[in-house]
Amino acid sequence: MTIRVLVADDQMMVREGFSVLLNAMPGIEVVGEAVNGREAVDRVRELAPDVVLMDIRMPELNGIEATREIVAADGTAKVLVLTTFDLDEYVYQALRAGASGFLLKDASAHQLADGVKVVASGEALLAPSVTRRLITEFAKLSESPRLIPSAHTAYGDLTYRETEVLIHIAQGLSNFEMAERLMVAESTIKTHVSRVLVKLGLRDRTQAAVFAYEARLVTPG
Repeated sequence: MTIRVLVADDQMMVREGFSVLLNAMPGIEVVGEAVNGREAVDRVRELAPDVVLMDIRMPELNGIEATREIVAADGTAKVLVLTTFDLDEYVYQALRAGASGFLLKDASAHQLADGVKVVASGEALLAPSVTRRLITEFAKLSESPRLIPSAHTAYGDLTYRETEVLIHIAQGLSNFEMAERLMVAESTIKTHVSRVLVKLGLRDRTQAAVFAYEARLVTPG
């Protein structure tokens, strides 16, 4: 199936550049563009894209608020945040608003296409080399820090093993890497991940990672 993409950015060259790159990739089609956050929300309602490439700093309605509205109203469109800098102070807020991940604007065509495919499949874009560093930095800004749990106990309604899986998600490990580390089948890890998301009421692995840092299950630094 073709992945339908909406590109939201207030810079025409950026919109057109990403559109050209994505339309050249098999299995991806750019179905529309938006020049600000308000238009992005309207175009999502009109075009029902699978993925929205969302700039953060835009007029009328910024990317954070637009992401929050899209996630709350639609429930199916995945938001992939675009940023110029890997430590943009607003990206953490966008992840908390429901974005499924983020990409730097200097990403290659293949990185862009891979990112779109990852979030379209329902996974979160958690590249350890970038996303983990960003979440680590901005988890310190949490407005509602939770109690620090014991290192050897379960967290809340999670089992001990589910807590382990949540911590590994925050560390950027893939299902395969977790399976190797915990010496279980990859299908078992997938089941644990699903249960973690359901029990905590989270949308995807990105929100799970943010949650883990805010809950201090993983120490920033």
